[in-house]
Amino acid sequence: MKWLTIAAVALALVAVAPGCGHGEPAAPTAPSATTSATEEPTAATSAPAMGKIAFTSTRDGNWDIYVVNPDGSDLTRLTNHPDYDSFCSWSPDGTRIAFMSDRDSDTTFGLDFDVDIYVMNADGSGQTNLTNNPARHFLGDEAVWSPDGTRIASASDYDGDYDIYVMNTDGSGLTRLTDEPGFDVSPSWSPDGSRIAFMSLGDRGCDIYVMNADGTGLVRCTDDPGLDLQPAWSPDGTRIAFMSDRDGNVEIYVMDPDGSGVTRLTDNPAGDHFPAWSADGARIAFASDRDGNDEVYLMNADGSSVMRLTNHPAYDGYPSWSPDGARIAFVSNRDGNSEIYVMNVDGSAQTRLTDNPADDLGPAWSPAQPR
Repeated sequence: MKWLTIAAVALALVAVAPGCGHGEPAAPTAPSATTSATEEPTAATSAPAMGKIAFTSTRDGNWDIYVVNPDGSDLTRLTNHPDYDSFCSWSPDGTRIAFMSDRDSDTTFGLDFDVDIYVMNADGSGQTNLTNNPARHFLGDEAVWSPDGTRIASASDYDGDYDIYVMNTDGSGLTRLTDEPGFDVSPSWSPDGSRIAFMSLGDRGCDIYVMNADGTGLVRCTDDPGLDLQPAWSPDGTRIAFMSDRDGNVEIYVMDPDGSGVTRLTDNPAGDHFPAWSADGARIAFASDRDGNDEVYLMNADGSSVMRLTNHPAYDGYPSWSPDGARIAFVSNRDGNSEIYVMNVDGSAQTRLTDNPADDLGPAWSPAQPR
């Protein structure tokens, strides 16, 4: 089927190595001066892990989840299992982490393997299987928390196709929201929790849709022969950033939640990808190979004042904002393998947080404070 070919292309564009957040070496260099104008459930939860950075690593022989302070101190292993634990996301209050694991599955880690969704407290205690039904989940997607922390959305194939599901955070109330042939993946909650954006790969290509949080009111926001990928809501809920190759290569666009007002923010022959909004919605960090290799860039939310933040011959990518908007975590292999770094928002003070021969990937900041 045509949509399977489209799915393979989209996977190549958006698939990330195991990691957290929504996931690579000599001392960090200063930013370029050039700008272009870029077990069993537990009733109690642990204290919020304010300011922690979660990530995934193979440093102990297999993929597990770790946390570290933004200065590199207090690195702690949260999961300790011979199977695969990855693709983690913080609850809005910082007290829990959802993640995917194949520890109860008979399949082997790869692009097509079965996992369950788990939650654990921020200190790694209370690891609980929410789904108890190993199924394929779209690699590159985390299980994402609703803004009020009461529900979790995921892209799963429980019924044979990838569709968007939601459930309560104790695993109850699993509900299928989409039901069409093809791939419905990459759910993204609106900041008020009333709507969910997602991307759908079908016979006509890959487009972005928005629906109410109960699955009603489905709106097709993009309708283009190209691939429209990875919707990301602005913090105020008025705009959605996304990646698209509609103009010949992958660029970053924004639009209104009803699909109107589509605006191209980047315009470069190279690929620009993985937009990440700052907490105040004023800026967008992204990765690009426009200067010959993957680096981290920053721009205003209207696409102006593009600034290159990293400048190294090795790979720098997957930017993740601190909750206060003052720093950005990223992945770099400038020291020979993938490690987690942080830098100030102007690209200064680039600091390596992890230092291990294995790969450390997918940095995700915990919320600044409990809600």
